[in-house]
Amino acid sequence: MTLLEAVKRAREERRTLPGGRDWGVGLEGAYRVQEALFPGPLKGYKLGLVSPAKQAQMGLAEPLFGRVHPGMLWERVELSRLIQPRVEPEVAVVLKEDLPPGASFGEAYRAVGGFFLAVDVLDSVWEGYRFTAEEVVADNTSGGGFLLLPRRFSRLPRGSLRLYLNGEKVAEGPVEALGDPGERLLWLSARVGGLRAGQVVFLGSPAPAAPLGPGVLELWGEGGVLLARVS
Repeated sequence: MTLLEAVKRAREERRTLPGGRDWGVGLEGAYRVQEALFPGPLKGYKLGLVSPAKQAQMGLAEPLFGRVHPGMLWERVELSRLIQPRVEPEVAVVLKEDLPPGASFGEAYRAVGGFFLAVDVLDSVWEGYRFTAEEVVADNTSGGGFLLLPRRFSRLPRGSLRLYLNGEKVAEGPVEALGDPGERLLWLSARVGGLRAGQVVFLGSPAPAAPLGPGVLELWGEGGVLLARVS
C-alpha cells in the first residue's frame, strides 16, 4: 500500500495508523500526495513546525505547510467529524493583495489585510501524533478545521495566546514565538508559487497542542476572546 492509499483509506474509515514508517517518499513527494488527497479550491494555507527547535527534532530546516479549504473554516467543533482532535492557539493573516514569489519584504507587509485570533483544530490519522515529516505532510499537516475570531486587527497581536477548555487552561504561548509574519509569507509564497488576495494563512502555534473534548473552548489574546462550542 502506498502512502497516498494509506492516508486516504484511514481518512475514509476514520481510524488511525501506526506512524514512523519509511514509505519511500521524500518530502516533495509527500507534498504531491497532500495535493492529490486535498485538492482545491483553496482558502489558504497553514504553517506547522515554525519553531527551529521543533524543526530540528524532525530533521528539517524550514516549516511545513498544509492546505486550507473553505469547508475547514468552522463556527463550532463537531467531534464526530474527527479522529484524534487536538487544539492549538494561533494567529491568522488575510491577504488583500496577491503576493508573487520573489516579492520584497515591503510588498509582503503591504499585502496583509489584517490579523485574526484563531484556533487550529488538529486531526491526524497517525496514532498518537507520532509521525515522520513525510507522513504528517501527506496528511495535510494534521489539518482538521479552524475557528476565527471575527474581529480583524491591523497589526499582529502582542503578548500571549491562552487557550481554555471548560475553564481550564490547556495551552499558552507568546505570539512573538511565531516569528516575523512578513518572512513567513515570503517563504510560503516562494514555496507554493505565490499567494492570492483573499487567502488566509495560519501562522502556526506558539504552544504545544492539547487534546480536545466536549465543552466550551476559549481563546484569549490581546484585544479579543474567541468562544466556541465543542460537541
